Amino acid sequence: MRRWGVAAGLALLLGGLSWLFGGTAPVLEVPVAVEVLDRDERLLRAFPVEDGRWRLATSAAALDPDYLALLLTIEDRRFERHPGVDPRALARAAWQWATRGRIVSGGSTLTMQLARLRAGHPTRTPAAKLAQIRTALALERAYPKSRILDAYLTLAPFGGNLEGVRAGALAWFGKEPRRLDLAEAALLVALPQAPEARRPDRHPEAARRARDRVLSLAEAAGLIDARARARAAATPVPRARRALPARAAHLAARLHRAEPARVHHQLTLDGALQARLEPLALARARGLGPRVSVALLVADHRAGTLLAHVGAAAPFDQGRRGWVDMTRAVRSPGSTLKPLIYALAFEAGVADPAGWIEDRARDFHGYAPRNLDRDYQGRVAVAQALQRSLNVPAVTLLEALGPQRLLGRLRRAGVAPRLPSGARPGLALALGGVGLSLEELFALYGALANDGRPLALHHRRGAAPATSPGTPLVAAGAARRVGAILAAAPPVGTAPGRGIAHKTGTSYGHRDAWALGYDGRHLVGVWVGRADGAPVPGLTGAGAAAPLLRDVFARLGPGSPLPEPPPARAPAPALTLAGVPRAGPRIAYPPAGSRVALGLDGDGAAALLRLRVHEGRAPFQWFADGVPIGRAPVARTLDWWPREPGYVDLAVVDARGESDRVRVWLE
Repeated sequence: MRRWGVAAGLALLLGGLSWLFGGTAPVLEVPVAVEVLDRDERLLRAFPVEDGRWRLATSAAALDPDYLALLLTIEDRRFERHPGVDPRALARAAWQWATRGRIVSGGSTLTMQLARLRAGHPTRTPAAKLAQIRTALALERAYPKSRILDAYLTLAPFGGNLEGVRAGALAWFGKEPRRLDLAEAALLVALPQAPEARRPDRHPEAARRARDRVLSLAEAAGLIDARARARAAATPVPRARRALPARAAHLAARLHRAEPARVHHQLTLDGALQARLEPLALARARGLGPRVSVALLVADHRAGTLLAHVGAAAPFDQGRRGWVDMTRAVRSPGSTLKPLIYALAFEAGVADPAGWIEDRARDFHGYAPRNLDRDYQGRVAVAQALQRSLNVPAVTLLEALGPQRLLGRLRRAGVAPRLPSGARPGLALALGGVGLSLEELFALYGALANDGRPLALHHRRGAAPATSPGTPLVAAGAARRVGAILAAAPPVGTAPGRGIAHKTGTSYGHRDAWALGYDGRHLVGVWVGRADGAPVPGLTGAGAAAPLLRDVFARLGPGSPLPEPPPARAPAPALTLAGVPRAGPRIAYPPAGSRVALGLDGDGAAALLRLRVHEGRAPFQWFADGVPIGRAPVARTLDWWPREPGYVDLAVVDARGESDRVRVWLE
């Protein structure tokens, strides 16, 4: 019988050992929060896992070494040597349970705690402890120590829906756990033992006592001295939970929506700059009204990298409709297209910075623009007309160039101009009669800053440098001339002065205020207004957006000078494009509204059309649909071969800048 008893005992022992060492390790990979990082891998914004938990991926290599030393000393000092279970700690826990009738210490290793966290086992019964032991042994057989430690650091609870030491450090101290002080590290060691009972925001005294107990154990273990313990114990515990970072909120959300399965998005944004600009935008919006919003874009146009993105002044403010990304909202650009119009005029030879232009009341075939102050300057220098953002000269130049040319060049910059439904391109384009977004205006000004080449901007860190499209927006010389004019403009309000090319704009009805500027390196775009499109009384680009542009440049630090423009030409006092009622040129043939039969020449091609002008002063520059088709230095006729039949707008400009225009049908 004794033999049978021994055999039965051995069988039970072997069976127990087989069960104990036969467990299957759970999979350590768990869903973690999506993270959007800046160029230096600093967290801009995180998105919680599906059950709403803030579980940020954490590794021991990214933590403060002092925190790790404290954690292992207090929780599992033989972590590197045991097989998942520490027999000494278990024996001590069992003796305390047997002699006191209750569990005093659990004797759990970090691996056993991970087993509980991963499988959801209860903690206070012998059966639960055996299950933890079995899973811990399996984990140690399946994974290296480094993987086990990283998994614990990612799953450990820190109160509420916080999981992982990174989420705990960010929520309770507002910092990454790379450089924790002793008091912070001790609290983060203490919290996972009883995360709800020790939550600092709900039970600050319990949190303080638990932290101080960790400090005392660390002193007893020789890890710290009495002075360090006393200094850390005198530090108050946090009384409130902080929100996790949500910088560049709109751009981060856009990227997350586009690639929901991607866990890490590293951007070219400068997190420190972003952190400085977001409060600046909010302060400006609050100063302008309870429903006003602000959007900002900053880029290094030489490198083609986006540095800051503020889609709204307060992304989570319902009153300001903060959820609307105003960098992409389509609005009227006001006067911000004028620099491109002048650049095109310089490129085509229609105007020159050293020339003159008339700013007088004028009717453009039923369209009569007026300046914002309802005053006129008379004869002004072309450069001053742009610097003062005079309306009539800009419309005069656009009439000479043709609205279609302006739209075509906008598309070269990657801009998709939106016209009112059923509307045809007209001269109102010069003053904001088209829909554009801040992103699109930003690209346009980036091309002007980039010697006329369309700006290939990217926002992902490590992405291959984008290649600019081959076709320039405008000639480099024209772009540089415009930049020099805008940089030499007197400061508008408190806007930048010399050294920063800048332009403001105000849309009709004071709905949108704009300011865009660039130096030799940085490009900044600002929009101010209401997300719902309602007017803001008194809102102007000079008064609301320009000061913000100045403040953004001040936070960028030293910039780079703009490239030198081509040598100035001799003054051209005779170049006075339109504006004064005088005996200007008159197109004699073909007459306005006529139908002209072209016929064919001997080779079957369309025959030439001889254009004729009366009055005016030579030389004469001719245009068809805004495109130059020839220059007659002396003659009052020009032979032109039309490309195809249909309606065509013909225009002629004489030496004094006077013009005439007709619309005919070619057949």
